Amino acid sequence: MAHSKRVFRMLALGGCYALAGCSVGPNYVRPSAPTPVAYKELKGWKISTPDDGLDKGRWWSAFRDPILDRLEAQVEINNQTVKAAAAAYRQAQAIVAEGRSQLFPTATLSSSIVRASGSPPTTTVTAQAAASWEPDLWGRIRRTIESETAGAQASAADLQNATLSAQAALATDYFDLREADSLQTLLNDTVAQFKRSLQITQNQYKAGTTARSDVITAQTQLLTTQAQAINVGVARAQFEHAIAVLTGRPPADLSLSHGSLAAAIPNIPVGLPSTLLERRPDIAAAERTVQQQNALIGVAIAGYYPNITLSALAGYVGDPFSGVAKASNLIWSLGADGTQTLFNGFLTQAQVSAARATYDQSVATYRQTVLTAFQQVEDQLSALRILRQQAIAEDAAENSATLAVSIALNEYRAGTQAYTTVVTAQAAALQNEESALSIRLQRKNAVVALIEALGGGWDVASLPTN
Repeated sequence: MAHSKRVFRMLALGGCYALAGCSVGPNYVRPSAPTPVAYKELKGWKISTPDDGLDKGRWWSAFRDPILDRLEAQVEINNQTVKAAAAAYRQAQAIVAEGRSQLFPTATLSSSIVRASGSPPTTTVTAQAAASWEPDLWGRIRRTIESETAGAQASAADLQNATLSAQAALATDYFDLREADSLQTLLNDTVAQFKRSLQITQNQYKAGTTARSDVITAQTQLLTTQAQAINVGVARAQFEHAIAVLTGRPPADLSLSHGSLAAAIPNIPVGLPSTLLERRPDIAAAERTVQQQNALIGVAIAGYYPNITLSALAGYVGDPFSGVAKASNLIWSLGADGTQTLFNGFLTQAQVSAARATYDQSVATYRQTVLTAFQQVEDQLSALRILRQQAIAEDAAENSATLAVSIALNEYRAGTQAYTTVVTAQAAALQNEESALSIRLQRKNAVVALIEALGGGWDVASLPTN
């Protein structure tokens, strides 16, 4: 047993040397990314400060809609895409734990007992403990752990990105549904107006002051609008079904009562471009992937160096019932194996080249992700600026169209205007009201897209540490 103690002390000592060993391959340095000093479309927008940024967990609360709040809260819990991303993250954590286990020796214990015939019968008992260990002299295992840890952090960022994407999709579908509700209300009100117009033409026709064609025109206009109002139900149902799936429920289990698209558009504070690199989970995932691939270069380079394995065994073989314990019954062994590849057809060189190329690819992907992020922020800033101007112009056009309808109807009653003028004015008024509603929806969805482009209040500090 004294020999076995010496063996394990040697293994422990070897471990100390291995921990002090080198790690081949390049150490990680975060690659640079093209970052502008300021957003091109930031004029007129508020720059965020630490005290007035987006709510870290409930960015949708800026819209002040309790129904939306309730639906969004279910995404992180019940959305199946988010659950799949969470499972992938747990798997990545387990892979890191598997990698760390390679830093430690593997110990086994085995035993057997054999009873054999003879004069007298003999009993042989074998009991032995064995240990083997591959010291990480060149850092191959540590580079692997570094890679797997970065991969787990990328997976954590992917989980946050999947959650943010699902939440943004739900908000967009919800506003689309409310726009359909508002359009339904608008068309129902318009149908009521067109019924009154039809009654006016019928009264004028009975009085002999207008042609029957005016009655038919008014009927056609009424029926066309009724058909349009019915058709709105198709889109509304589909949006409701999409919301149900995003909250992890079958479409049959969700019914949202009729509502309207609120007119208020929240003002979202925008940070400096440099903060975007810390606030977008997809950028964080891409950057963590760069470190993951950088560490794998070291793993490939370690293939040039020999593999060394230390092993030890201690045990007992004999008949424990003989009453005589002999030194010869004790067994032990201590060994070291080394393997050095002399030639493998330049396989290791190819593996190193492939690892470097994969690293370069991940750097390019990271930089492209950053560029796309800036583009998305600029797109939504410009969309909100332009849509605001369009909304002002559309409101004025809507007021003018409403006044034109009133004047045309009065002139038609007085017999000084043809009914085609009334129809034209009413069609223009309806078109402007629909356009105003569409612009309101676009502004809402642009706010959602801007929040998503800014990372939804997420921060890279939320990533798990090593």
